[in-house]
Amino acid sequence: MIHIKPEILERVNAWLTPTFDTDSQDQIKDKIASDPKGLEESFYKDLEFGTGGMRGIMGLGTNRINKYTLGKNTQGLSNYLNQSFPNEQVKVAIAYDCRHNSKTFGKVVADVFSANGIKVYLFEDLRPTPELSFALKHLGCHCGIVLTASHNPPEYNGYKVYWQDGGQLVPPQDGEIIAEINALDYSEIKFEANTELIEYIGKDVDDAFITASIKNGSFNTSAEARQNLYIVFTSLHGTSIMSIPETLKRAGYTNVNIVEAQKEPNGDFPTVVSPNPEEPEALKMAMELAENVNGDIVIGTDPDCDRLGVVTRNLENKLVILNGNQTMLLMTDFLLEQWKNAGKINGNQFIASTIVSTPMMSVLADSYDVEYKIGLTGFKWIAKMIKDFPQLDFIGGGEESFGFMVGDFVRDKDAVTSTLLACEIAAQAKAEGKTLYEKLIDLYVKHGFYKERLISLTKKGISGAQEIKQMMIDARENPLKEVNGAKVIRIEDYQQSMAKDTISGTETVIDIPKSNVLIYYTEDGSKIALRPSGTEPKIKFYISVNTKLDNVSAFAATEQLLEDRIDAILKDMNL
Repeated sequence: MIHIKPEILERVNAWLTPTFDTDSQDQIKDKIASDPKGLEESFYKDLEFGTGGMRGIMGLGTNRINKYTLGKNTQGLSNYLNQSFPNEQVKVAIAYDCRHNSKTFGKVVADVFSANGIKVYLFEDLRPTPELSFALKHLGCHCGIVLTASHNPPEYNGYKVYWQDGGQLVPPQDGEIIAEINALDYSEIKFEANTELIEYIGKDVDDAFITASIKNGSFNTSAEARQNLYIVFTSLHGTSIMSIPETLKRAGYTNVNIVEAQKEPNGDFPTVVSPNPEEPEALKMAMELAENVNGDIVIGTDPDCDRLGVVTRNLENKLVILNGNQTMLLMTDFLLEQWKNAGKINGNQFIASTIVSTPMMSVLADSYDVEYKIGLTGFKWIAKMIKDFPQLDFIGGGEESFGFMVGDFVRDKDAVTSTLLACEIAAQAKAEGKTLYEKLIDLYVKHGFYKERLISLTKKGISGAQEIKQMMIDARENPLKEVNGAKVIRIEDYQQSMAKDTISGTETVIDIPKSNVLIYYTEDGSKIALRPSGTEPKIKFYISVNTKLDNVSAFAATEQLLEDRIDAILKDMNL
């Protein structure tokens, strides 16, 4: 028999008290006898806020998503809101995605808020995450919640918190709220709803959101060009089916082919291994449909509709998936061009991205004479930039993990407006006799050819977390001196907030919040970043290399040269 550690047993016993319902207690007792190892995984720690709020496996225990962990979060948040806005009727908006229990969890969260005297706007059915960010500001709320686990496997769910500006929680609020939550006992959660304070919302907000998406995501594309673009779209069983087809229709796109087998929202995601548009397998059915209908562009979104994968045709007319960096570059350059043509660039504009995304974003910013701001992984940091620099206009920005934000009417990555934007770029390109792929190559010829690759290593459970922690310790204690024969000339350690020039030995302070990220820069222009995921049991390695591209005809040979360089870097690092 496996021995349960005393400190874990103490946590378990707390859940066998009358604070918790009898059904939960019976399940825990059964697990003590039948699955002590699983019980340990469920109770060995408290589920924490990461880069995307709180995300975890559903089930009983302190390290799981359940009525009590969500209730405790919401009670702590209620206390904080009532303290922060003492003379106001505090208002919150709540949305949820297609995952198992999301609707039930959404109601639990609404009940707790209302029990604390807070007015709740609860979506009547599943909705995209960006619509929650929009609704929060549209309805004048103080806070917003989305119940989602994004693209994680079916057993996961999660809880994202948004603040008054429509962006996710950032310091100092996140730390203050976490302290409030940690100070609570489960017995203090108020689960008894005040139904008079819960109002269901739906179509009116949908219409306002779609209207705003079209206003922000469409740019002087002719009706003929829109009708001439053949689009294939898949919602991957997620929430985007509620918004994207209608948005495209109202914007004038008449040739939208939807993957019927993936149209129905379903938390099991039955047709894919993972509902993640970063995974080629997830877009397979959409690409097959595109071959049948001669599609120009394929778009697939993740379950909560904040990220999108884009597929276009390459120089051989074959369908290829653009990575997140490539999509971001195309979208950002297009927006910059639109602003420039409208005479709206005057030195008070900025674009934004993250420390692990392509360095080519900086090159784009320079070429249009706009500011480039860079932050930690996660769109909450881009939303914070908008709030911190109200004197500057935010044009757009993204990150390598397939997220993009158009303007500031939504303060999070937004696959609804970004899908429309991708179609606008593709429609205008097709009218010029080009594809998105050719537009991308044009950018490489103009600004330099940047090539990126992401390697993710999955390490599950307690032992996996320890292994990831040790890998980062080893990287710090024994930093690389060269990579693939190229000398490391700069090391940025975001946990220590320190950048070191390894040639001169000069150290400078990094003025970005601390994060467990390490980045190496080499003399040949390569960039290698190491970062444990904040939402999944993974450690990620981001590789970026670049060189000049003289002309379009040299593209294939130059791409192979960069691919070979990345392969050599991975081999040198034993990845």
